[in-house]
Amino acid sequence: MLKFLRSLVPTRPAASPEETSPTLVPATHVTAPGAPDFDIAAHLVEANGLPVADWEAVRAWVGTLAEGDAQDKAWSDCEIAWLGHLRAGLGAGYRLDQQGQVVLLSSLDTHVAKATIAFVDKTLQRIQRVLEGVAQPAQGQEILIVFDDDETYYRYLGHYYPDAGEFAGSGGVFIHAGCCHFATVKADLRAIEPVIAHELTHSCLSHLPIPAWLNEGLAVNTEQRLCPPPPNTFGNRPSPQQMHARHLRFWGEAEIQQFWSGKSFLRNDEGHELSYDLARILVSQLAADWERFRPFALAADAADGGDAAAREHLGVPLADLAAALLEQPRDARWAPAPARWHGAPERGAF
Repeated sequence: MLKFLRSLVPTRPAASPEETSPTLVPATHVTAPGAPDFDIAAHLVEANGLPVADWEAVRAWVGTLAEGDAQDKAWSDCEIAWLGHLRAGLGAGYRLDQQGQVVLLSSLDTHVAKATIAFVDKTLQRIQRVLEGVAQPAQGQEILIVFDDDETYYRYLGHYYPDAGEFAGSGGVFIHAGCCHFATVKADLRAIEPVIAHELTHSCLSHLPIPAWLNEGLAVNTEQRLCPPPPNTFGNRPSPQQMHARHLRFWGEAEIQQFWSGKSFLRNDEGHELSYDLARILVSQLAADWERFRPFALAADAADGGDAAAREHLGVPLADLAAALLEQPRDARWAPAPARWHGAPERGAF
């Protein structure tokens, strides 16, 4: 995934009262007409020293309200209430900023925070145009949490990962667990922009049960389209020919099943990088014919790696696509085989 973001922005000066959030005291209850108040403080879970809401309890309470605007507002109010508690847990330097449907929790300088929010809003609109008919905003608000350092970032993410195992590092992640939100580490805004574009794409795809390779392939291609890196950043990167040679050496029967199930994206060796690159190549080629690709993306299911949707909407099994890219004879062994997967398939947005 993206490299760590380490170039910190200048320290934020003291904010004036009108620049700060309305109150520094986190709300303990959320109100909604026609329903008992929801005790948000009583439904917080301690996650490595930081508060995370019990979103199942939130969803159950919201479900007692009339469908439509009442539920949407109650859900958003619970998101803001939780973020208030998280802000308190992170320390006095953090601040909540909101504009429209975009909410930012960070210690960024006020002007940088405003620019970040504006970029999120603009990028959200651009993603929906680029992925027309596939992308749509997630429920609630678009929430970005910018942590001050790697230690806090990974401490927070630890709540969403299994206790056992080693996992690849990241500079940003979309969290699809209860309240959808994405997180990154403080950096120069230009360094954060690709992370925002990547993770916001995941947010806009969160309504679909797509497999990890499709999710990540769409996110990488959209990121590169909206935030292309400067030409001089490619100097130390492998050439396309070198990457192709690495793909030919790495992928075998076992590894391709990890790719279709999404597990290879969690490897802590070169399989991590190659998974993202293979997903990028697959999606780039398939999406060239958007009118055929769009119904495929809408129908693809992580349960079978998207194979049934590929056969129906693209007219080709995924085994043939993989074999062609990896210069292998057409063989059913390259097809997704859920019976051989270890555990449930991944949805991506790592």
